[in-house]
Amino acid sequence: MVNRIASIVLDEATILWRNPDVEQERAIALRDLEDDNSFAPLRATEHGHVGPWALQLAVRDGRLVLAVQDGNGADAGTIGIGLARFRRDVREYFAICDSYYKAVRKASAQEIETIDMARRAIHDRATRHLLEALEEKVETDFATARRLFTLICVLHIKA
Repeated sequence: MVNRIASIVLDEATILWRNPDVEQERAIALRDLEDDNSFAPLRATEHGHVGPWALQLAVRDGRLVLAVQDGNGADAGTIGIGLARFRRDVREYFAICDSYYKAVRKASAQEIETIDMARRAIHDRATRHLLEALEEKVETDFATARRLFTLICVLHIKA
């Protein structure tokens, strides 16, 4: 399938610090993205590029930058999204994740489940915001956008 991400790399210079929990989230999101995703950068396809796509994600000047390469390794353009609209989502997601990781260590199963439900709800809301930001730039599905939001959070640790 050509409308998919074949590989994705995070700009390590953007990431200052990751704890083991964040590293696990990053690894899972990357693995899941590479296993199953739907991604078609509209401008690149309009200019005759075809996937599968290679992405590099970075944060520069308060923007998420997705550098895209086509299936032949050629530069297929850059997609930029302002991160200001995600500040609240990222802050809330970090806060609920912190609560979740603390709960896993000492809370009851019911408390962990309640916090996990709230974590998923915040993640889903942020994913819908990301889909809105990608509208007219990228054709993608909810699951792919959800995993991309996780990676935005990883990059946001320094940003």
